[in-house]
This record gives sequence, structure tokens and C-alpha cells, in this order.
Amino acid sequence: MALWGSGVRIPSAPPSFNRRFDLELRGSNFITPGIMNDEWPLVSVLIPVHPHVTEVKSAEAARRFDYPREKLEIVIVRTTDLSIGPGVKRNAGLKAIRGELVYFLDDDSVAEPGNVKRALHHFSDPRVKVVGGPNVCPPEAPLFERVLGLVMGTWLAFGPSRTRYRPVGKLRECGEKELISSHLIARRDAVVEVGFDPKLWPNEENAMMNGIKQRGGKLLYDPEFLSRRRPRRTLHAYVKMVLFYGGGRAQQFRLYPSTDVVINFIPPLFCLYLLALPFLIAAFISMKTALLLLLLPLILYLLVLVGQTINVAAQSNPGLALLAMPLMVLTNILYGLGFWRGLFISIKPPPPVAEKDIRFETVPV
Repeated sequence: MALWGSGVRIPSAPPSFNRRFDLELRGSNFITPGIMNDEWPLVSVLIPVHPHVTEVKSAEAARRFDYPREKLEIVIVRTTDLSIGPGVKRNAGLKAIRGELVYFLDDDSVAEPGNVKRALHHFSDPRVKVVGGPNVCPPEAPLFERVLGLVMGTWLAFGPSRTRYRPVGKLRECGEKELISSHLIARRDAVVEVGFDPKLWPNEENAMMNGIKQRGGKLLYDPEFLSRRRPRRTLHAYVKMVLFYGGGRAQQFRLYPSTDVVINFIPPLFCLYLLALPFLIAAFISMKTALLLLLLPLILYLLVLVGQTINVAAQSNPGLALLAMPLMVLTNILYGLGFWRGLFISIKPPPPVAEKDIRFETVPV
């Protein structure tokens, strides 16, 4: 198989990656002073791109990686068909690339130059199959986007997935909820073995990572494995995103039932509670004890909201925290509504001819 327009011959299977690297940490960067270039593993950067995107910031950032040029390839996956999701594009890209490691990036993820070398340190353990870290909002982003970045980094709004949007804790083994495919490096053979479910979009990467864990692989979260990515530009775009995420999680649950998703049922149940609350209050208005019990979940939620707002203020400033406060509530409600929708809408696979529309571009490094 050859890359479109490149004439690069693709091997049928990636080479083994069982070597251990003697890496040393100096400051915040991993460096490898005694390793010759032919000992570095080949790394492929794979970037699925929306048909309307012309500027691929992640490709430009990848060209600045502190890594041997001859051991790095950057492949952009393009299509003109809007029905083709990123999972289908990544599956096709995995067949086209040559790397032992594959670095998945979205088109607007600006990864740090030292990320690949940092990840190599973690892959010295053969059990580690996937390494990821946070996509943080750049400090120069507009005010609204910075507020969204704070909201997405809160436990109340995004739960365990807040680690995708701000550094949390230390290097550790983790689950799929803490990682995101817009900034994720993995062993190519481990991903190929599971693949991205083309019926899922979003959450196709979550199902893939769960599959790797079920096969005994380890996922690592490194809070210093950083990428910078702007959140949604408008409130309308953010509303669509949260509804989409809620629906994707519900569809993943339907296709791959797991007890891990229990926490994701809290927002949809909270929506049911809010919907039923006025009718329950009217029915029990004369019973003070029953009324207090009915209001107790709402009171607890408001206390948690205040506490989370204070926490956001400590991270930023009181003004930004007050702007974030209503957006946290909105996020919970939207996610719950999206989840309910995802539980009942039909799950359709992409058209069987979809991959024929996919084209690959190699970016000079």
C-alpha cells in the first residue's frame, strides 16, 4: 500500500517495539544522550482533518518536535464527505502510516516540542500501550474561551474527564475517561488490534482504549505531556459539543456496556429530577419533611456548585469564576439531555464505500 501522492511503501505490520531506552530527565525534558539515530523508533503523527479546515496547526507544531527528522512522519487524513467520522479516518490512516508509535492529534492541537521524547520514557515499559495528557486552553485565548477552559477543568462539569483539559495529579495509570484522542500517543500494533469502532462518533477512542485495557495493556496519564488547544469559540458551539459528548457516551454504553459508565448516569438523572421537582413540590407542598427531602439534592448541588466556583476563583480570579458558575450548571444539564438522546437514537455504521473518499497528505519534516 502506498501513501496517496507520496509513493511511500507501507509494511504490512509494524516492527516490534520491545527495546528499553535509557532516558534521563533534565528539567522538564527527557533527553537521550547515548542513543544513535537508528535506535529511535519511527513515530507517525496522524491528523484527521475536517473537510473545511485549511490551516492544520498541529502539523506545523509536529514539525517542531525535538526528534530525529528521519524517524518522524506526519500524515494528514482528508475527506470531502462530511459523513466520515474521525474513527474511520484513523482506521484508514493506521493502514497507511509506518510508525511503531502513532501520535494522534486533532488539527488544532499544538503539542509541546518535547512530547515524543517524553512519551518514549513511558514506553520503555512494554505493558504501556497508550500515553496521554491534557489539552490546555492557551493563555492568549479570548475571554470566553478561557472561561470555558476553566469550566471544562472542573470536577462538577466534566467529572474524571476534567484531566483532559488541565493537569491533574501525578503520572499514573488511568482509564479512558482521563484521555482524549486529540492528543494521544500509542503503540500502533495495540491500536490496530482493537481499532476504532466506525459506528461511534464521538467516543470511538474511548471504546478503543477500553479494548486495549481489556487485553492487559496499560494507559498512562502524564500531566506534563501537554498540548494547547482552544475550546469552542461560541456558546452555540459549546452547547452542540456537550450535547454531542453526552450522546456519544450513551451510545458507547449501548454498544459496550460497563459499570464504569455509572458516573455518567448522574447528569441525565439530575435532569429527570429537575423536570419532576415542580410537580413533586406541588404534590407535597403541605408536608414540610417530605418537601425538605425533595429539595435536599438541589441544596447539595448548589453547595457543591459554590464550592467549585470558589475553587475556580483560586485557580484564576473571582470574575472568571462567576462567569464559569452558570456554565457549569448548563454543562450538567446539556450532557444529561445529550445522554438521554444517545440512549434512544439509532446507531448507524458509516457507508461501506466511505473509505474510498479518504486521501492522505504527507507533511515535509
